[in-house]
Amino acid sequence: MDSLTQIVLGAAVGEKLLGKKLGNRALLYGAIAGTIPDLDVYVGKLFDPITAIEIHRGFSHSILFFVLLSPLLGWILTQVEKKTEITLKQTTIFWFLGFFTHALLDAFTTWGTQLLYPFDIRFSLHSIFVIDPLYTLPFLFCLIMVMRFKRNNPKRQKWNNLGLIISSSYLLLTVITQQIVASKFEKRLSEQNIEYIRKIVKPSPMNIVLWNSIIETQNGYYMGDYSFFDSQPISFDYYPKNYELVEDVINEKTIRQLQWISEGWFAITQMGGQRYFNDMRFGLISTDGMSPEFSFSYEIITENNSVNAVEVRNKRKGRAKELLSALWKRIKGN
Repeated sequence: MDSLTQIVLGAAVGEKLLGKKLGNRALLYGAIAGTIPDLDVYVGKLFDPITAIEIHRGFSHSILFFVLLSPLLGWILTQVEKKTEITLKQTTIFWFLGFFTHALLDAFTTWGTQLLYPFDIRFSLHSIFVIDPLYTLPFLFCLIMVMRFKRNNPKRQKWNNLGLIISSSYLLLTVITQQIVASKFEKRLSEQNIEYIRKIVKPSPMNIVLWNSIIETQNGYYMGDYSFFDSQPISFDYYPKNYELVEDVINEKTIRQLQWISEGWFAITQMGGQRYFNDMRFGLISTDGMSPEFSFSYEIITENNSVNAVEVRNKRKGRAKELLSALWKRIKGN
């Protein structure tokens, strides 16, 4: 999830566990706990961009990392807060849960997380977009109310508990909604006799009204969307995998890295003689023009007997207003 959401969640965990002893300082420590796992993006700056993507939500989002770091930070916190007489057990549990809830929330997104690192298992439920105001804003409001009261005021815990209940209930709602929508996609696939290998059902940006599905078949992908306000049946567009376009570089390190990052959800496109590796999990920006524009696309560069890949970013510049307008229009139904 986005940084603000993780800060809010971490602060709420801090208040829940240490608020009665530390007051608003518990919120601060919680916000720090909610931020630390994502500091792996700075570690990634020491490496090439593709390796940096591999590193993100890896070790720093794992139970192993939490177990190793929590006692150390717990001891440091007991030294900083000696006057409050908080115990090492309390501070260790606080750091562990601050980290764990961060990773757990990330597991509900499409990118997912590697909770069991170093085992190559990623948890990604695809039920919530990385930015969702309906999850974050009520939670943030409750947290602001928490800060208005002194640490021994019972209203403080009531507001914090309310924020945790609302946010957790919304997260559960995303999973329930996802299952309802998945059944509609399944029914439509059956009606069209589309046999598939696997599928993803995920929400579109910042809402759980409009949903997208990516369906993998032997030779390509079907992609469709569904809004609860739709009046027309779900329709699918087909995109071939085109793996034959990269037969000469398929075993190169960079391409293998991209395959791992995309969890095998990829297709190759070619335009003007240039090849692109497209991560299908995040769908399309637009289908206008000569070729579909995928949200995450990497230009494959072959030169001097080496193969590299560069993420295509410039196509997204200056299009936020256009994309949000198209999203709102689609949410309202077809």
